[in-house]
This record gives sequence, structure tokens and C-alpha cells, in this order.
Amino acid sequence: MKSTTFLSCDWGTSAFRLRLVERQSLKILAETHSKEGNAATAALWQLPGQPPGQPPGQPPGQRVAFYRAILEKHLTKLEATVKTSLDEVPVVISGMASSTIGMLELPYRALPFAVDGSDLLTRTMAATADFRHEILLISGVKSADDVMRGEEVQLVGCRFEHTEEEELFLHPGTHAKHVLVRHGQAVAMKTYMTGEFFSLLSTNGILAASVEEGGKLDEGQNRQWFEKGVQDSQQANLLHNTFLVRTNDLFKKASKRENYFYLSGLLIGSECHDLLANRPARITLAGEPALLALYGAALQKLGIADKCPIRMKSAEEVTLNGQSIVLQQQLLTAKKP
Repeated sequence: MKSTTFLSCDWGTSAFRLRLVERQSLKILAETHSKEGNAATAALWQLPGQPPGQPPGQPPGQRVAFYRAILEKHLTKLEATVKTSLDEVPVVISGMASSTIGMLELPYRALPFAVDGSDLLTRTMAATADFRHEILLISGVKSADDVMRGEEVQLVGCRFEHTEEEELFLHPGTHAKHVLVRHGQAVAMKTYMTGEFFSLLSTNGILAASVEEGGKLDEGQNRQWFEKGVQDSQQANLLHNTFLVRTNDLFKKASKRENYFYLSGLLIGSECHDLLANRPARITLAGEPALLALYGAALQKLGIADKCPIRMKSAEEVTLNGQSIVLQQQLLTAKKP
């Protein structure tokens, strides 16, 4: 198991996922997940008397052990699934575990960085008597005014070719990332708070009563309303356009579910507007299937897809691939005299 598999840990702000993965095929042999993201774990760490018998304000030196205990609990579940010991199988962790709310804060790697994963900032933590797994913790990346943690591994997992043409890595999500790649280097990035704005607008304030989650892009009139949102986002100010979600509902122009897609189109269209003036040679979309469908539709509606080849990758695929590549880079470095 030690030489043929690795443990992939995608530890975000709000979610935790651990997978046992074959190194060669990247086949997932077992997995477990929970809502024990770094934010919840950090809050639990700060609680007085947690764990039982521990005084308020737990010793900083025990922080890594506290987070390892979360890992150990999930490792036990995986061992029960595969019915064998996973001792000494290395754990590769990306995401927010290297942040201020994670198990061990690492500084950001400054742009540019090699898209083959060879120069990302990492930290190796040796196995212990209580936790018999070496941990490879991968840090995030920063520019002069932007940051990301986790997406850099997914970018590596996309396997960009070394070319002088400017390519774009686009990861949709709560904080969508646009990263420019040139000559085998990630050279610039921008974060768009598209997903967070959508969540705030659709669950709080006046617009919450005018939208309803549910349905798929190609059901009913959802696509037409999404595309209308994308189109409208190019023709008027976003702060005005979002009020149209309210009047669409008030005047019965759209159903609440159609309005949900209209609001999505407004925000995604606004995010992608910059690409009209700065169109890359190619775009790689990497994310969850539902978001890939929406972004693909938006890029098509804006005419970008007609002039710029787009390839789509699942978030799972590029995460596992990226972690595997960084792990292999570390193993090769360790073998050098």
C-alpha cells in the first residue's frame, strides 16, 4: 500500500474530504468526507475545555496533533472500508490546511510558479508514533494583491503545455480564480467573488424571496433566462441589473427558479466580461459539473467559446492529478544526492 497508493486530503474552509488513491491510475479505492472544514476545526480548537480535560486556550504546540486527530478518525473509516492497515501511506493535503485556520500556517508562494508543480512551497511532516503517516502539506500562492490556496494544485493537475501563447485556468466557485499561464509558468491571477455574491443575494435581502434553487440548466426555460442574464450583464450596471430579479418576480415575468438562473447569468456574465477585451489563446475550465455547464454556456453566449478553444476538467480529476504530481516531485527531490 505504501508504494502504490497515497491519501488525498482536500481540506477546505467548510468541508473535509479524504480519499485512498492508486498512484498509477488515480483510481479512488475508498473515500470519506464531512463538514469538518478548517473553519469548524479551528473554532473547535479554540473552545474552552476541548478536548475533555484540556484547559481554555490550548497550547499552540498541540495544534498539529489536534488536526491529525481529525485525520486519524477518517483514516480509521477508510481502513474499515478496505479491510487493511494504511500505516505509512503518505497523506497529501491541499487547501486551507496551510492557512491561518489550518493545521500549520505556511507562507504563500509568490507568483510566478511552474505549472509542473516543481516549485510550489510545501512542508513535509514526519510520521510519529501516534500518527504513522508522513504528511505533505502544500501551501498557496500569492500575487501583489491576490491569493489562492488549493487552486494552485488543481492548476498543476491540468497539465498545461509549455507554450508562448497565453492560456487561462478558470476555476469557478465561491471565489472564482482566473490564472494566466505562459511559458510553463502561472504569471498572473484574479479572484472574482462570484459564488459568494450569488449566495448572499439569493439567501439574504430582498432578492431571496424572488429566487428558488432547483432544476437544471436545460430544463424548461432555465437556459433562456440564464443566457438573458449573461446578455443583460454586458449592457447595464450590475447593481441595477440585480434589481431586475425583483421586478421579474413582482411582474410575473419569470418563475422563481428561472429567476435563479437569471441571477446566475448576471453574475457569471459580469465575471467573464473581462475576457472579451483580454481573450486568451485557450481556456481550461476546472470545477464541479453544474458550474462547468453554466460557465460553458456563458462563454458560448458571449462569443468567447467560438474564438477560444475550451477544455473542461472535473475538480476531482485535477485535484488528484495535481496532488499526485507534487508528491512525485517531492519523491524525486528526496532521492537526489
